[in-house]
Amino acid sequence: MAGSITYDRPAGGSGASDSGGSDGAGRQQPGPLIVTEDVELLDDLLRLCAAAGARPEVHHTVPDRGGGWETAPLVLVGDDAAARVRGAVRRRGVCLVGHDQDDPRVWRRAVEIGADHVLRLPDAEQWLVDHIADVAEGFGRPALTVGVLGGRGGAGASTLACALAVNAAEAGRRTMLVDADPLGGGLDVLLGGESADGLRWPAFARSRGRLGCGALEESLPELHAMRVLSWDRGDSVVVPPEAMRAVLAAARRRGGVVVVDLPRRVDEGVAEALAQIDLGLLVVPAELRAVAAAGRVSAAAEMVLRDLRAVVRGPFGAGLDGEEVARLLELPLAGELPFEAGLPAAQGPPGRGGRGPLARFCSEFWARALSLSEGGA
Repeated sequence: MAGSITYDRPAGGSGASDSGGSDGAGRQQPGPLIVTEDVELLDDLLRLCAAAGARPEVHHTVPDRGGGWETAPLVLVGDDAAARVRGAVRRRGVCLVGHDQDDPRVWRRAVEIGADHVLRLPDAEQWLVDHIADVAEGFGRPALTVGVLGGRGGAGASTLACALAVNAAEAGRRTMLVDADPLGGGLDVLLGGESADGLRWPAFARSRGRLGCGALEESLPELHAMRVLSWDRGDSVVVPPEAMRAVLAAARRRGGVVVVDLPRRVDEGVAEALAQIDLGLLVVPAELRAVAAAGRVSAAAEMVLRDLRAVVRGPFGAGLDGEEVARLLELPLAGELPFEAGLPAAQGPPGRGGRGPLARFCSEFWARALSLSEGGA
């Protein structure tokens, strides 16, 4: 019984919760390999693959010529098949799966086949769905995620967030811009895309668990070569922490870069966003009152955010420059933004075209941040 069966996902997938199962070019990602003759276990594994949006291949023993065994990104071996795969080539990504919670010999079988994980169903179902979905999405390096927040109202955080995202997209990086401030008026407006087709935050406010990164990307408006998650023009919606966690986790799994425009007040949803951010930028005008206000914002953000740095915005005067403001806030200095006359009335989105102090700041920031991110991976 060495036959092979490939299972398609059911037609009419699960919408925004479907993981997509393809790479950025639309090619189908290889699915997991299931090795079992246990009908009940096979039914469970097929169900979990369908929930994860994956297309598995099923064999009753190690596939002929070792192709599927060696090339599948994930191998799920049933307890019943452990003896039949014992002599197979050792590889990473093998899970031994079964139902018996009290089998004392399961660990010996796992060692014999070189399994990375021993999974007992139904207890491990959610973990396995997430793991299969990572395979279906071609999970790789997560996106470098940058959060931008203002030290006070009108500091220019939203402008900087848009400029960073536009600059990254213009450089050919896969980019998503997330508007996490429901009272900011909508970043799609700032980008001139308020009428663009696509979902806004209210459509995701009830999201729970895992959200497919491919489905998220395809559902959002595409503006200036990037995807944007903003607000509609209705009443503001509070994003529950579960929804914020699901959306940002999906955005990060896409790879590339994610820029998050954050409000100054940290509630439960914002705390979830801060927890997923790699680097935070606090935009502070070079004014004493702004520095005082920014101190309160940074104190709240640093309770969650691991790496917060100051971006000091001109004009500079009264003895305050970037170094001094950063010293007063006890933050590393990410850079200075000189005053740029006429920026609010400039044509096109902020940071576009690579000209002017704002665009230059963004280009230099990404060069440093991405170099450090890739060097530390």
